[in-house]
Amino acid sequence: MATERTVLIVDDEPRTREGVRKTLEAEWSGELQVLTAASAAEAMAIMERQQVHLLITDIRMPEITGLSMVEEQRSRGYRPVVIVISGHAVFDYAEHAIRLGVVQYLLKPLEKRKLVEAVKQALELERSRERQSTMEKVVDRRLLELDGEDARVSEAVQKAKRYVEDHLGTSLGMREVSEHVHLNASYFSFLFKEQTGLTFSEYVTRRKLQKAKELLLATPLSVQDISEQVGYGNGKYFIKVFKEYAGMSPSQFRKMGADSKNR
Repeated sequence: MATERTVLIVDDEPRTREGVRKTLEAEWSGELQVLTAASAAEAMAIMERQQVHLLITDIRMPEITGLSMVEEQRSRGYRPVVIVISGHAVFDYAEHAIRLGVVQYLLKPLEKRKLVEAVKQALELERSRERQSTMEKVVDRRLLELDGEDARVSEAVQKAKRYVEDHLGTSLGMREVSEHVHLNASYFSFLFKEQTGLTFSEYVTRRKLQKAKELLLATPLSVQDISEQVGYGNGKYFIKVFKEYAGMSPSQFRKMGADSKNR
């Protein structure tokens, strides 16, 4: 594992907490950052401050149970992979854990072999989820859907889409494209929106940004060079539009892609 992952162990029993920590540090020396918390409240404070990739928590703890903590974190948008541990094989607990998406349910006293295997599986699942999340950010699903619907749109719209693809490096305007497909600009605008669900300008923006994403991940070109290659002469405006659509800057997107390749 090239990139350090963070594991948080939550248990009010010091012996269990430290035992799990020592096992993980011995098995993944230098590859995992292992944190511990003696209560759910302490654990939630840690998760507010930094990203936790894997949460290993006892179920029965004073004040807030492990499962209540997981539920609360999910409601806040924090979704680490979760392993729960318990001294009791209670069906209601197991059923609740499954509903929350917990990946493993281990019984105390913990066997080192089972713990290590559970953590290996959980970390692989976490990496898989992250790769999937990265791909979802790279690929514009709406454009993919549209590409698969060409048989259901008119020849004029298909021709317009091909023209856009061939001229991404220019400042495409609707009048230019409508003339290319021999349609009145107003009618072309109506037809394009009706058949694709996107305005022409939104479609062009999405196509340009999709191309920019590919260049950011596949080339060492500067952000300014990429902005020019996709028809944005003004680099600052390109960055602004990219942030609006991707939720991050071009540089952050490039770093995210590089980090994903290293995992």
